[in-house]
Amino acid sequence: MRFTTLVDRYLIFFPQRDLDGTLADRGLEFKDVFFEASDGVRLHGWFVPGTTDKTIVWFHGNVGNIGHRVDNIAELHNRLGVSIFIFDYRGYELSDGSPSEKGTYLDAEAALAYVGSREDAGAGEGIYFGRSLGCAVAAEMAVRSPPNALILESGFTSVQEMASVHYSVIGVFGRLVQTRFDCRAKLWDIHVPVLVMHGDRDEIVPFSMGRKLYEAANEPKRLYALEGAGHNDTYVAGGDGYYEELARFLDDPTSSASG
Repeated sequence: MRFTTLVDRYLIFFPQRDLDGTLADRGLEFKDVFFEASDGVRLHGWFVPGTTDKTIVWFHGNVGNIGHRVDNIAELHNRLGVSIFIFDYRGYELSDGSPSEKGTYLDAEAALAYVGSREDAGAGEGIYFGRSLGCAVAAEMAVRSPPNALILESGFTSVQEMASVHYSVIGVFGRLVQTRFDCRAKLWDIHVPVLVMHGDRDEIVPFSMGRKLYEAANEPKRLYALEGAGHNDTYVAGGDGYYEELARFLDDPTSSASG
């Protein structure tokens, strides 16, 4: 394995194989799903049927696995009634393979193909929801296969900018890091409604990066600052307002009001 690949893998991706919980712990009906990426890698996800014609495809961050999103998924489903499909990238939990930027895009394409194949999801309104690193994956998919709307929560502008902000060791080896995940650059080519949500006390990804993503996005767009929220507690610290903003956006994504 090349040194540059090792740098990428051990400084960017932090997968966890053990599943700490499932949606059954929250009493939700869901489908345990296995599907394949175009290069044959077997992937795992959950499909939660909803009561509306809206389906959220969830692209999670670089740490843990889908089991760490159980509470957030349950609250989102129960409050908004949307169908949700969340999956693990290669190398995470039950998904085979090893993670890479290219691999996450192949995995995401396979996830969208799976959702499109379901009669209870494919014909509805598709919304991509990216969180943290998943914002760049969601944005890449929005370029390739535009959704009805795009939600970016706690997203960073690019791996390179994150390196310059936080990690001096990555700064030293910056030229060796092959992973880009340049979310801001992708937004210039996206022409669907965008909602950017970001905690104003995010200790990992500065709020200023959320604002940069908003500024790079084309209209119609919304920026919602989650007061008092850090990086991983947005849906808790945001309280009712978090879900109310999501509901407003899903009901009328073309509105450009900012919060």
